[in-house]
Amino acid sequence: MSDVASGTERYLADFRAFAHNGAAVAPAWLKEIRESAIARFAELGFPTTKQEEWRFTSVAAIAETRFTHPASPIPQLGPRAIEPFLIGGGPRVVIVDGHYAAELSTASSTPKGVRVSSLAAALRTDGDSALARGHLTRYARWQESPFAALNTAFLVDGAFVHVPADATLEQPLEILYLATGRERTVSHPRTLVVVERGARAAIVETFAGVAEGGPYWTNAVSEVVVGQGAHVELYRVQRQGPESFQIATTQSRQERDSFLGVHVLTLGAGLARHDINAVLDGAGAELILNGLYLLNGAQHADHHTVIDHAQPRCASHEFFNGVVGERAHGVFNGRIIVRPGAQRTDSKQTNNNLLLSTEARADSQPQLEIYADDVKCTHGSTVGPIDPMQLYYLRSRGLSPETARGILTYGFGAEILGRMRHPEVRAQMDRLVRERLGEGRA
Repeated sequence: MSDVASGTERYLADFRAFAHNGAAVAPAWLKEIRESAIARFAELGFPTTKQEEWRFTSVAAIAETRFTHPASPIPQLGPRAIEPFLIGGGPRVVIVDGHYAAELSTASSTPKGVRVSSLAAALRTDGDSALARGHLTRYARWQESPFAALNTAFLVDGAFVHVPADATLEQPLEILYLATGRERTVSHPRTLVVVERGARAAIVETFAGVAEGGPYWTNAVSEVVVGQGAHVELYRVQRQGPESFQIATTQSRQERDSFLGVHVLTLGAGLARHDINAVLDGAGAELILNGLYLLNGAQHADHHTVIDHAQPRCASHEFFNGVVGERAHGVFNGRIIVRPGAQRTDSKQTNNNLLLSTEARADSQPQLEIYADDVKCTHGSTVGPIDPMQLYYLRSRGLSPETARGILTYGFGAEILGRMRHPEVRAQMDRLVRERLGEGRA
């Protein structure tokens, strides 16, 4: 038996133990979904580089490592432990090693009618449980992704956010997922966000590690539902430890005349893969998808995006930039689908990569699939070093080579930051980028 196959068998055995212990108190409908998900994972197994969707990214290190679920209780962390990872001063939900940390969370300060809690608590509450049942696992494509299937099979806890019709979440809500760095542990956190008709919300998801130890693995899935005429800004920061692994899926569904802005900043993990799938399922929906990845050392980050225009008169604008230094490897695969009948679609996709060393590598694959005739769609990508003419111009103004390179590199990332609409969050993201580049690294 190969190491990858034996890895699959280990998770099947882990699920059997989980089903008889930690999963025993789940509602019947969730138990059924879990059973289907683990069966699907058994069929799919861990992907290999022989598969087109994974040909640039090997997950053999994950499949061959014996990860275990963290033993409870979770480690007790003080407020000072989470301060370096907070983006703003608004309400927050903190999840440590996959489990809700009530003593670090301040979700009770949300406006009247807005429900923010741990997912486990929502599944035990009558009204929230009914809402969760209507949405949870309905969007993330666990039938197609072995990692989303594994997350669904081991679904226990995470964050639950419900913004009712016409409500406004004034301050950005923070969802902080922390890994304590306990060696060779895995967590499967789940986020469910439901923003109903005409509501407005800004949400910040942060994935971080409180220790540099490892390896550990975070396998996360987030589902975001944007109702008719709703307005949502979703910010995601990934800054886990250099020895860690992170596999993630963000799945969104938009209804008529809604707006969703998704802003992704990838800084951490030794191996990271993020699948971002968006379905524009109502006429007039608009999506802004921003991404910035700063990689150094031997980091590997793979972003796969699918924007599905399922209805007419929708717009999507996707901008991903990567700054890749030393021996790092950045991968971008962007796919835009325009379904039959999705006329008057307006879609743009751009991926630009800046290589800071001769050993750095970037692979870019923008794709269009168009099945309608009245559309406006463009895509493009670039990969290359700093423009020598721009460098020469700055140096001719008296700047040192290091300062000139720093200005050009920061400007490359600032293009993405400038599209973030919430000023407080944008300022914090800018700080993180400046700190990273100020260390002399990507």
